[in-house]
Amino acid sequence: MKNITTKQFQLLSDNQTVWDLLVENYGENGVEAPFFEYALTSSWLDKRYLYLNRLWFDKGKAVAIVFYEQPCTDIYFSLHQGYEALAEEMIAYAEKYMPGNEKEKTFFFCPGQQALMDAAEKKGYRQEFTIENYVIDFDTAQLNYPLPEGFHFVKHDKVDPVKHAICCWKGFDHEDKGPFENWEGEDPGTPWNPQKAYQGTISDIMAPPPHSTYEYNVIIANEREEYVCFSGMWWVPENKLAYMEPLCTIPEYRHKGLAAAALSVHYRRMKELGAACMTGGGNEFYRRIGYNRKNQTYGWKR
Repeated sequence: MKNITTKQFQLLSDNQTVWDLLVENYGENGVEAPFFEYALTSSWLDKRYLYLNRLWFDKGKAVAIVFYEQPCTDIYFSLHQGYEALAEEMIAYAEKYMPGNEKEKTFFFCPGQQALMDAAEKKGYRQEFTIENYVIDFDTAQLNYPLPEGFHFVKHDKVDPVKHAICCWKGFDHEDKGPFENWEGEDPGTPWNPQKAYQGTISDIMAPPPHSTYEYNVIIANEREEYVCFSGMWWVPENKLAYMEPLCTIPEYRHKGLAAAALSVHYRRMKELGAACMTGGGNEFYRRIGYNRKNQTYGWKR
């Protein structure tokens, strides 16, 4: 493939290139476009190794990428159909240059990435586990859960960043790291803390990611105006995809129907926009409320 060139990922110039590539490869040839951008623009991602992410081009058009998520040893691939000949080169690059030693690295493949799996197998990698995440197809299932009494939705243009950060701190079970205090202080350098959580929230509000659609986020508050449930939404019209990320409810308000009500709002809004499906997670909660299909990702290690 004589026209193929490569370059290392550059944060300020290549985000749109990667987004377009992942949108074009949506399905079984690579992860969803928001998967990359959500991590890239989050304060929890270790960005020290972004320069190791590599792109492949054919006459200037991106046709493949190798990149990491969190932890940095989790390696993902996206490869255009018709360019399967690049698979061995991509695996060799990931093995030699991506973060972590050979025992630490995990390669993640989608079901349609057989050429990459074959190349990994030649290098001694084997599938060790499967990740299954629920999806709801709008043509064959629906969500219609009401908001419980005593709660209300927060307007997207009235969001309080501190309340939002507290909701996520508690909702993602970070209270074992301590109370949400001194959030405007200096980051003490720990892997996760109130300072990082608040900075992530305020930056998303003041300088949102390029393809974010925060107007479709759902936040639920109680009668004391405390935020108790949050569900994010990325709308990708080219793929008719409603990409839900993230979702959390603070512990004392779980099992009350709040998350189901939030996802029902997403369902109604995104269906009106033309969405064909909406992503979820691997928890059985999604199946119980009506999600009716699973997406699989395969984890390979050496």
